[in-house]
Order: sequence, then structure tokens, then C-alpha cells
Amino acid sequence: MKKILALVLALCMVFALAACGESAAPAATEAPTAEPATEAPAAEATEAPATEAPAALSADDIDDNMTSADGKYELAFVTDVGQLKDKSFNQGTFDGVKLYAAENGLSYKYYQPANGDQATDDDRYDAMKAAVDGGAKVVVCAGFMQGNALAKAAAEFTDVDFIFIDGWAFDGLDNIAGIAFKEEQCGYFAGYAVVKEGYTKLGFTGGGGGTNPACCRYGYGFVQGASAAAAELNEKVEMNYSWLYGGSFSASPELQTMVNGWYENGTEVVFACGGSMFASVAAAASANDGSVIGVDVDQSFESDTVITSAMKGLAASVQWACAKVYDGSFASMGGTCATLGAKDDAVGLPTATWSLTKWSVDDYNAMVAAMADGSLVVDNDYTKLASTDSLTLNVVE
Repeated sequence: MKKILALVLALCMVFALAACGESAAPAATEAPTAEPATEAPAAEATEAPATEAPAALSADDIDDNMTSADGKYELAFVTDVGQLKDKSFNQGTFDGVKLYAAENGLSYKYYQPANGDQATDDDRYDAMKAAVDGGAKVVVCAGFMQGNALAKAAAEFTDVDFIFIDGWAFDGLDNIAGIAFKEEQCGYFAGYAVVKEGYTKLGFTGGGGGTNPACCRYGYGFVQGASAAAAELNEKVEMNYSWLYGGSFSASPELQTMVNGWYENGTEVVFACGGSMFASVAAAASANDGSVIGVDVDQSFESDTVITSAMKGLAASVQWACAKVYDGSFASMGGTCATLGAKDDAVGLPTATWSLTKWSVDDYNAMVAAMADGSLVVDNDYTKLASTDSLTLNVVE
């Protein structure tokens, strides 16, 4: 974890920080040293992201918009719902596109499907087609909702390589490489950490309305980690758990009001799992002297209410996959989905901005090692979400 947490930090704000078929997410600090597991269809395992940006280069220093000399843009990014600059999923993924392009002298452009959070499969396909018409050789698509449009685009534009973040493999479409993450693992780290820190009144608010697999895995892992720590401490933990007001992964007055009520009634820390939803949760926390857990990237730079973040290696995995295209080895991952987790140094908590005082970095690293070697297993079947002997779950609907 030290490695991948080193690359994300170097890439995006010292750490450089909503979802797929069987996905999970890479923390991008250093290149994973182990080969990521691949999902069906079975294929030769590919090595983990091994791209490291020059120390002086930060995604924040690279313009979101650039003008190419010939009007063509070789690397394209098609956004998920929500804002490009969401300080989370979209931004973390686009950071990988910008960094790879800047390091290799390539042109790049982002495309947002029409109609925002009401975008249809046709809108997403139109954005992908616009990217190809604009000269894209590689199209990075973020979020599980891209699936139907991506299958259509890849079948039509067979000479273009597609990278599907929080995605899966498609039978017969070898020009799509899926990258998924074990969000349940970093959710577990976060839940365990905050309970060890002494918090017993927790909250979780997630994006996608409960239909986004990555967010569901984050939440289920969070519950498992908190429950495990509570059992060890012989504590009883309570958790508000809600998908309300998160369908578009956006900040909203309704979300802020709900979370404000949680804090007013004793909630101490809330896991804000859904892109720009973070802004509403952080505002409610600030008004109530509460705490927040960030998601996807290290969000401690966005608010002093953040005590830790459940991260996955978005930028690093994009750079790794793009490198596969340009070194001629994309065939090794095309048609497969690499699912990255702790053993790939691809998920975790930010140690460079560690603020916890009752659970140390050494304790955390020991847990990462146990998860990496398989001695600690986190369930990813979020349909099993339920209260436990040590944790009472209050599902807010």
C-alpha cells in the first residue's frame, strides 16, 4: 500500500485522489508490484499499473483543456455523471489521462454526455463517437453506466482502444479493457479505522441510488470494518445508512439537510461516498463540528473535516492501461477486466496525511498485508448488508 499510496500522492496533491461489474479500485501512489487478478473471460494476468510521474508533475498543473496543432485529440475521456471537477471519481480518472498525455507529448480532451444526470445510453454513445471523430485512438470511459454505449461504440470503432474504469469484460470485444477495484477493502479500512479511533455514531451516504456496484461495495466494506473493530473493542456502534439524494452524485440542499440532521442527533462521522456529494456532507460537518470520510482520492485537501479517505488508484490505473496501448501490449488486457485490490497496492487509506491518533500507520499497514496475503477476507456481496451483534444499521429511505 505504501507503494500505490506513494504514486497517487506524487500524482495528485501529495497523494494525487461512483462502479463496475465485479469492480474495485487502485490507489495510485506507486505502481502495484503484484499482477492484478483478471475476471472472465479468462486471460493471462497483466502486470499492475507501473507508471510513475515525474516528481515535479502534478495533474493540477495540467490544463483541463488544451488545443492541439491539428485539431485532433488522441487521448479522450468520457465522464461519468456528475461534474468533471468533482474532486473524486471523474477528476481522479481524468487526472490519469492528463498525466499520461503530458508525460508523453500527446493531445487530450474530455467529453461530457449530454443531459447531465439524465443522460441516456444514446447520449453516452454520442460522446464516445465525438471522441473518435475528434481523432481519439484511446477512449477512457468512467463509470458502470457507460456499459451499453461502450459495447456499441467498441463494436463500431474496432481500431480504437477503450479503457473502462469501474467496468467489466465484454465477450468478443477485445478492444475494451475493464479495470475494477475492490472497494469493499478500502471501505473496510475506513470503517475499522474510525471505530478504532473512538467513533461509535457513524453515517454512510452513497451515490447512484443503491444501484452503483462500486458504491455498494464501499458501503458494505465500511459496515464490515466498523463491525469488526467494534467487536474487538466490545463496543456497540450505530450507523445511519442512506442512498437518498445521491442519484446524480451531486451536492444538494436536500442531502445537506439530511446529513445535518444526522450530526445534530449525535452522528460523529459520515462516509461521503459519491463524487460531488462530498460538498454537502462537508458543509453539514462544518456546521456541527462533525467529521467526514472522503472517497476515491485523498479529500483531506478539500476540507479540514476529513479524517481519512477510502481511496482507489484511479489515475495510476489509467496511466498503466494507456501505457499498454502505446507499448503494444494492450492485447494482454483487452477483452478482460483487471480487478485490483490490496495485494496490488491499489486500494487504501492516505498515510501521508494520516491524522488518526489511536490507530497507527503501522497497525494499518499490518492490516493491508493481511488483506493482501488473504488471511483477512472482506466479503463483496453487498446484498448481505445487515446489522450485526456489534453494529446496528439504520437504513434511511
